[in-house]
Amino acid sequence: MGNQRSLVRTLGLGYVIIFVVANIIGSGVYKKIAPMAAELHSSAWILMAWVVGGIITLFGALSNAEVAGLLADTGGEFVYFKKIYNRFFAFIYGWSLFTVIQTATISSLAYVFAQSLNSIVPIPEVFTSLQHFSIGGVFFPFQDFGVKLTAILLILLLTFLNITGLKSGAGTSKAILLLVFTGLLVIVFFGLSSLSSMPANFMKVGELTNGTITISSFYTAMLAAFWAYQGWVSVGFIGGEVKNPRQNIPKGIVMGVFVVIAIYLLVNVTYLTLLSIPQLEQIHAAGNQIAAVEAVRSFWGAGGVLFISLLILLTTLGCTNASILTGARPYYAMAREKLFFPGIAKLNRANVPSNSLLWQGIWASVLVLSGTFDQLTDMIIFAVFIFYGATSLGVFILRRKMPDAHRPYKVWGYPVVPAIFILFCIGLIFNTIIARPREAAIGMTLILSGIPIFLYLQWKYRKMQDKD
Repeated sequence: MGNQRSLVRTLGLGYVIIFVVANIIGSGVYKKIAPMAAELHSSAWILMAWVVGGIITLFGALSNAEVAGLLADTGGEFVYFKKIYNRFFAFIYGWSLFTVIQTATISSLAYVFAQSLNSIVPIPEVFTSLQHFSIGGVFFPFQDFGVKLTAILLILLLTFLNITGLKSGAGTSKAILLLVFTGLLVIVFFGLSSLSSMPANFMKVGELTNGTITISSFYTAMLAAFWAYQGWVSVGFIGGEVKNPRQNIPKGIVMGVFVVIAIYLLVNVTYLTLLSIPQLEQIHAAGNQIAAVEAVRSFWGAGGVLFISLLILLTTLGCTNASILTGARPYYAMAREKLFFPGIAKLNRANVPSNSLLWQGIWASVLVLSGTFDQLTDMIIFAVFIFYGATSLGVFILRRKMPDAHRPYKVWGYPVVPAIFILFCIGLIFNTIIARPREAAIGMTLILSGIPIFLYLQWKYRKMQDKD
């Protein structure tokens, strides 16, 4: 009976925008300005990196919106790649989502949540005698085990919430997002109007032409911005539950990304008026400090630290929930197409892919134990930009394959906008291979591990057909 159920279209444009913004705003808005300061040593160049990172993200979103408008359905890019390329490439994308892109995003966010909680209410250490136990000298599963256990409990709790039904998960995202918006606006308002504010810190426009910044350092700084902008594409995964998806998904993606760019610029201008570049570089060097916490401390003291820690807690909670909700849909779509394990194709009584959510939660919990937050985020960015580039290339392919098809949305600036984005993706992939070879190698290994799984599934389904 489970296979007879189908997804219900209950979400309008407002919820699509909420999902886009909730999937993007995570830990990056609070943490990433410090590594950017260490790379660029200039407030004007930091703001420029946020702007350019936002524009490149928008180019990717505009390209994705044309494909989403044409092919929108549950599964997002998985569905698009099947139409643009073939079943094998679509499977490799879905497998990459499961092994690294979506699950590592969930684990990274849950880990930051647990760290923030630990700064407010110290979490007791567990299994301290096993702290130095390692797997191949790379992974230390029992290091900071109390924090990791908290992150795993959060993943499992939110997974259970989403198994109970889509509207409860969507409602949670909406409520949390409203609180996060309020909190960020409070920081901007009180930060910019406080006595500690020094607008001269970021008004050094002359720094843009002083010739001290290299293309390489600017590129590296933008990688930090990309982690902050990452996640907008996830809304395509719930295409089967969106009303009028071919109009609402493209509109929601573009509007959501614009909202985030505006928020990031406002918040980062606030940080730069409160903290000097040397202070931000010092925060980065300390390793265990968060720029947003130090900025609020400068005008609100200890009470401000508690406020911002609670806000970070809330933001990462909202982003983890949104990532869990949207992430399980592609595996469900894959299983329906006989490209994933059969049990994943079942919906529960609430019309939710419960098995898909459960297995996603289990693997994300395993990734938490790897305990390498930066390694996970570098792997995510490396893997995801391979597929971002493939989607934008799909704009050109579909225009040739389906020239007369109705397109509710056509990418602005075609062919220049998608071409620039594709070139940028190629540059980022090669840059990661050179600058972060270990992360690129682990990411590529996880992606390619899908090949034997694909062959096994093909063999298994053929065998089932022969029996029938």
